[in-house]
Amino acid sequence: MQARFGSKPGGYIWAIVDPLAHVAIMTTIFSTLARVPALGNDFTLFFASGYLPFGFYQAMSSFIAGAVRSNKNLFSYPIVSPFDAAVARYVLQFITSVVVTVVVMLLCTNEGSRLHELSLAPAVEAAAVASLMGFGMGMANIPLFADYPLYEKVFILVNRPLYLLSGVIIMPDSLPGPIFDALMWNPLVHIVMWFRQAIYPEYAATGLDKLYVLECASVMVTFGLCLFTASRTLREDRI
Repeated sequence: MQARFGSKPGGYIWAIVDPLAHVAIMTTIFSTLARVPALGNDFTLFFASGYLPFGFYQAMSSFIAGAVRSNKNLFSYPIVSPFDAAVARYVLQFITSVVVTVVVMLLCTNEGSRLHELSLAPAVEAAAVASLMGFGMGMANIPLFADYPLYEKVFILVNRPLYLLSGVIIMPDSLPGPIFDALMWNPLVHIVMWFRQAIYPEYAATGLDKLYVLECASVMVTFGLCLFTASRTLREDRI
């Protein structure tokens, strides 16, 4: 925690202020463009219900990807391995994302009844699967970023619009058939729908396939661990 947040003003509090500010800004923008959100009556809660589960993946994948590069000094101790650094980062980021989610959900809504009706199990399941997907992607990117610097730039560029293609702002259910079908290949769309279903009991979540999400998460974790383990760059300590 100190290594990641100690150098920033406000330290760990910044991890909470940043998503709060993002939710507030996006809520202000979209509340001026539409009278009511697609679900419920609170724009802030609607946007947070999409942004927070997406954040479990996005923050995790980017944080894990820098685990080895940012902690090389630790590996001078024989007992510490690159995998230890990645797992430690996973634990820290997961706890941080949980704290951020709880704080944002408590502060961002005037629909208090929604929180009393919250189905905790689906929300936890969606967040956990999203974090595992982020872990798998981050583990794969550790050796890929080291071996292919151009790939890192391309990945960052391609990853930016993922925010707009994951159902955070627009409900996939309301889109025309071909666009809806294309978006449903994105497992993050299912994660956002899964999380929103826990907050909005009336939400039908058309097309939600939890098994597909679990399969994608399993493949990504397996792929990431295989690349991480087989990396010659990591074995030769050339990161």
